[in-house]
Amino acid sequence: MAPTNEQIAALKKDTPTFSPKNVTVLFVLGGPGAGKGTQCANLVRDYNFTHLSAGDLLRAEQNREGSEFGNLIKEYIRDGKIVPMEVTVQLLENAMTDAVEKNKEGKGKFLIDGFPRQMDQALKFEETVCPSKFVLFFDCPEEEMQKRLLERGKTSGRSDDNAESIKKRFKTFVETSMPVVDYFNDQKRVVKIVATKMPDQVYKETREKLEERLGKDF
Repeated sequence: MAPTNEQIAALKKDTPTFSPKNVTVLFVLGGPGAGKGTQCANLVRDYNFTHLSAGDLLRAEQNREGSEFGNLIKEYIRDGKIVPMEVTVQLLENAMTDAVEKNKEGKGKFLIDGFPRQMDQALKFEETVCPSKFVLFFDCPEEEMQKRLLERGKTSGRSDDNAESIKKRFKTFVETSMPVVDYFNDQKRVVKIVATKMPDQVYKETREKLEERLGKDF
């Protein structure tokens, strides 16, 4: 039987698991098709970040043999609902713990892609896992994202790369994720990148802005 929300509720912690002195967390947000994955791959290659995708972790967990959350995740995804944040936050924390334990100095640098999707996820993660440095926000208008995703849909095989799904995904992003961007922006914790240019130009701007914010040796 799948665990209930009561069973998966994270333990109350007095302090987050990781200190920002040892662990750097950047949330990476942008609408569907904004190019987050491409830019994350570039940053992993050049700056040794660990790239964590909340969606990938959930998909892997639902198929992992013996997972206590597998059936629960399947049910939520099947019904088109957002998986309880306690599960997502716990999976991210587990993945971060694995990476930090492998580092001789007990340090880590993480790009957390497509998360937080909602305000409560942002607050829970920062309270229990680690305060983030800032949000890396790839800003791209709906028309451009739709054009990219429809083009990708010709070869991707993804069932959600169609006009109707794209509209729904963009609407969800505006309604649930943009308030997160606005919240961090009010705290001066957003690095905004114009994502309409060619990928190499977008990456050039990304590097320049991150080095400006974190220093050249980040």
